Amino acid sequence: MQTPCADQAAGDISVPAARPTLNIILQCYGDAYSREHPLSPTQCKVLSALCRCRTAALGGHLRQCDYCGYEHPVYNSCGNRHCPRCQSIAAHQWLQARMAELLPVPYFHMVFTLPHVLNPIARCNKKLIYNILFSSVSKTLLQFGINPVNGLGGIMGFIAVLHTWDQKLLEHIHLHCVIPAGALSPDRSQWIHPKHPDFLFPVQALSSVFRGKFIHELKKAFSTQSLVFHGQSKAYESESAFLSLINNLYKTNWVVYAKQPFAGPQQVLAYLSRYTHKIAISNHRIKQLVNDAVTFSYRDRKDANALKMMTLPVDQFISRFLLHVLPDSFTRIRHFGFLANRRRKTTVAHVKKLLGAHAELMDNEPHPTTENLVRTLNGADITLCPRCKSGIMMVIKKLPKLCRPSIPPLPMVFDSS
Repeated sequence: MQTPCADQAAGDISVPAARPTLNIILQCYGDAYSREHPLSPTQCKVLSALCRCRTAALGGHLRQCDYCGYEHPVYNSCGNRHCPRCQSIAAHQWLQARMAELLPVPYFHMVFTLPHVLNPIARCNKKLIYNILFSSVSKTLLQFGINPVNGLGGIMGFIAVLHTWDQKLLEHIHLHCVIPAGALSPDRSQWIHPKHPDFLFPVQALSSVFRGKFIHELKKAFSTQSLVFHGQSKAYESESAFLSLINNLYKTNWVVYAKQPFAGPQQVLAYLSRYTHKIAISNHRIKQLVNDAVTFSYRDRKDANALKMMTLPVDQFISRFLLHVLPDSFTRIRHFGFLANRRRKTTVAHVKKLLGAHAELMDNEPHPTTENLVRTLNGADITLCPRCKSGIMMVIKKLPKLCRPSIPPLPMVFDSS
């Protein structure tokens, strides 16, 4: 079956033969969706990037086999962080940079989740709410770390990764925190190990402090008129309604989930490779695109993590995906404590010295080529001729970009960034 393209009529599209990808779905339906739904400028840019990814619209180069003469065009990637095609290489490069920072200690994994009642406010104040989440979680963990009675009595370090979705692509805003087991003493003279090997902090106390810090920042944002209210969030626009929301938030048990600690650095790398550059839905979960409906797999957390299928009209599928578009230039992976960017290199080397570990230096290692990365990730040699299997594909010509945009610019209703 011929691959569908954006020029086909949306109602005529049916792709039962080959499993579709997110990019193909957006190429097929993106134009029609953008004409019928109000989008923010950021969402428009993401749609456009994913529709153009690895197509003639981004240009590329023509390769020719040096043995049989076979020619094949290779188009450029969009590089957008919401694109499932582009994230595997980005994740691998990020992980390579983190390898030298891993410590020879167990690692804890904690998840801090916002109550779903805040979703409408977060939807139209993404950057503000996400920043408050990072701030409140980091301050909570650092406060517990420095406390010598119920904590560690030292300066912690950790990585926090923002996710905004659940398995059904609905809003589920939470931070994944990966935390080395221990802390650096305030005078930097020793590494303080946790009192219990399988336990870092009491989650109920963490939840209470996290809730208090977040609500304090949220109230300050309201008092300075930094919050905007659209759609469902307009119900909280008045002072009385907002205070009622705050009272309910204080009565709610906020979820902090502590998983079992990792056994060592290699398990941490395996975990990070799944979470750091993850997007709302990966291509392997998309099973079918038939009759203007998308079928995808999901794990049902309420049913023993059972694997199930869900089918949504394509418009609803795209709407759910676009809920999780991040604001422009927003940093979703952040480092705190002794792992903060401005001090990480020297502090990690110092901690490794305290632990008697070798401080690897990886900054001077050459960066692998795209071909080598693809070979490492997929086991495929993209320089080998696909026809004769003997020759090498050589670049013989640069292909220019096409001028026609995939997604036309749209009038802004409001910027959800």
